[in-house]
Amino acid sequence: MSAVILALCAGAVIGLALGALGGGGSVLTVPALIYLLGFTPVAATTAGLIIVGVTSATALSAQARDGHVRWRTGLLFAAAGTGPAMLGGALAGRLPAAVLTLAFAVLAAVAAVRMLRPRTPRESGAPVRAGRAAAAGAGLGAVTGVLGVGGGFLAVPALVDVVGLRMRAAVGTSLLVITVNSFAALAMRAGTAHGLDWAVIGPFAGAAILGAWDGRRLSAKLPGATLQRVFAVVLLAVAGWMFVDGVV
Repeated sequence: MSAVILALCAGAVIGLALGALGGGGSVLTVPALIYLLGFTPVAATTAGLIIVGVTSATALSAQARDGHVRWRTGLLFAAAGTGPAMLGGALAGRLPAAVLTLAFAVLAAVAAVRMLRPRTPRESGAPVRAGRAAAAGAGLGAVTGVLGVGGGFLAVPALVDVVGLRMRAAVGTSLLVITVNSFAALAMRAGTAHGLDWAVIGPFAGAAILGAWDGRRLSAKLPGATLQRVFAVVLLAVAGWMFVDGVV
């Protein structure tokens, strides 16, 4: 199977997960680039930022039209993560491939466990702690910068539990945060973007954008909890594979 066809298939699946779950699907982008398309870990995390950034920006426009983006909150949250995202982007190019692979395996496992664990919603009217919100934004930025993922599985819970947004507003606002962090990290990765296979990245990103639209329709037909559990199991398997690959 050609690399372009693999890129189209992988992008469609990841976009479907993003659209259906409102976050978390992008964590499969880097493994797909490494194990299906032959990218090195450094190149995959850079390409992942491009794909996640473009896909998130496109999805953001749709959420904004529906009135689900809290611009002031999102920009403040993203501001806390911009510096860490840029530092993480600069650091990623200096890390050994095995370290990036192991770090990504841990991240994927954390994402899967978080999806499987029942969440307790933040009490309505509870005060927002600025320090916690800033720390959450900074942590998300660092993860985005180093590992090339959007971090929707971290951003959405943080915006709900720490900032106090409702779920729909949190999903829309998280796309703004992810977009800002992704392009901030890319600004520090100019050296690692040289030699990327754009003939693969372009179809991958295009298929992800189209898949996200189908995912939104799928989420209206199937229980969200069921979709999340299935995705979490797949993510755990990917985490296990990457951990073994990183160690061996």
